[in-house]
Amino acid sequence: MSRIGKNPIDIPSGVEVSVGASEIQVKGPKGTLATPVDPAVAYKIEDGKVYVSRVDDSRQARGQHGLRRTLLANCVDGVTKGFSKTLEVIGVGYKVSVQGKKVVLAVGYSHPVEFDLPAGLEAKVEGAKLTIEGIDKQLVGEIAARIRRVRPPEPYKGKGIKYLDEIIRRKAGKSGSK
Repeated sequence: MSRIGKNPIDIPSGVEVSVGASEIQVKGPKGTLATPVDPAVAYKIEDGKVYVSRVDDSRQARGQHGLRRTLLANCVDGVTKGFSKTLEVIGVGYKVSVQGKKVVLAVGYSHPVEFDLPAGLEAKVEGAKLTIEGIDKQLVGEIAARIRRVRPPEPYKGKGIKYLDEIIRRKAGKSGSK
């Protein structure tokens, strides 16, 4: 039995979960999310909890059991608390700003890089820190990764865009070899 899949998902007050034929809808105070249903997994709602179980013991059902439970738990967390990723812009003259639904990055190129945010995401800037917030965990992570890809941190001076909790392994450079 999947150790993750067998744990029930608590449904907080104010959250509504409805199981359909092709997807599960989760409505909460921050918005609405949907996750697809796999036929190898069965869902049961009882006493304010969602129980995820396998239909049979096939390889596909075992693989989907924990995955589908985690995707549904992320939807419930997203509509109640939301998700955020914080990026840090490091470098002399490197700046980040938010103009409406655009993130503008000045990171050493000859022109500022403009990055459009999709619907459902918000960005906030505090100094050199950019915070991406939204209810969809996958979308928040994907957009943060795309912004980081504009100027990834380099190992010699550490300049670039990095996650707040990311550790950059530094290299010594030419003068460090003697």
